[in-house]
Amino acid sequence: MNPAPENAAVPAAVIADVDTGMDDALALVFLARDPRIDLLAVTCVAGNTDVDQVVRNTLDVLHAAGAGSVPVARGAERPLLNEPRNAHAFHGANGLGGLELPRSPHSPAAMAAVELLHRTVEDSPVPVTLLALGPLTNVALFLRAYPATARKLGRIVFMGGSAGIGNATSHAEFNAWHDPEALAMVIHSGIPTVMYGLDVFVQATLEPAQYLPLARSNDDDVRLVGDILTVGGLRGGGTDPKPVTIGDAGAACLVAVPQTVELLRYPVRVELSGHSRGQTLVDRRLQPGESEHHGDAGPVPVIEVALGLDHPLMVQAFLDTVQLRAERLH
Repeated sequence: MNPAPENAAVPAAVIADVDTGMDDALALVFLARDPRIDLLAVTCVAGNTDVDQVVRNTLDVLHAAGAGSVPVARGAERPLLNEPRNAHAFHGANGLGGLELPRSPHSPAAMAAVELLHRTVEDSPVPVTLLALGPLTNVALFLRAYPATARKLGRIVFMGGSAGIGNATSHAEFNAWHDPEALAMVIHSGIPTVMYGLDVFVQATLEPAQYLPLARSNDDDVRLVGDILTVGGLRGGGTDPKPVTIGDAGAACLVAVPQTVELLRYPVRVELSGHSRGQTLVDRRLQPGESEHHGDAGPVPVIEVALGLDHPLMVQAFLDTVQLRAERLH
């Protein structure tokens, strides 16, 4: 199923799977506000911080964004094989860079994340986009537990991997490195899949003049977006804010406004051992090589890969959704 066009009367049905750190929070505010998105449910996975903190952060962010009624479920507390390894060095001990949000009065759903995924996909009258912004553990478990339901998905869009360098290691992006087996299961699932990798993730940046005014807004959730971006812009010391990426919100923009991202189809494999464990190998060759001619390559799934951005359009889509809809709500 193709995503709803920008001016579609019917919004795209979306489930977000998150490990809510700072950039997941930006994505959740965007998803909650954008009229092109119907946010059906949110599932939580360990990644940037432990899963219980992820649930707390997710509930609080959705409440701040006026979407506290969206069901939230607790998911996997560790990868399929690895021990959990957080990103506190980047996102802080609470995952939100030390920002303290007003507590949501809402509680997570009684069911586990895999069950919420199953029920939401089955109940949706249209195919759902599963937007995965953290490690793919919940998604892989869902694929194994409910394969028939998973095949009803419109597509899986995941933030993870890289067609270039990594950040968790020289080769591997954090979400892919955290649970590479889960990622491999997703790209081999046969479900239409889109990879929004680190190499485009870091290109979706805002200048201080674009995000500092958000932190001075009278609107609580606009101010939250500004505060998160300001924390990111001041990371590394000093008093002069720097350009900062909108991170996972770029993948949310891809779903709401497909024209923001250039997608091309490539074979992609995930390395599962050695120093390069978690690396996503995007085969951009124009023709097969000797490995294929000798029958050594084996089957490699072909998925859509984001390789370029319309930067002005993405910035406009993000800022318009955060700011202009806020003005209409008041």
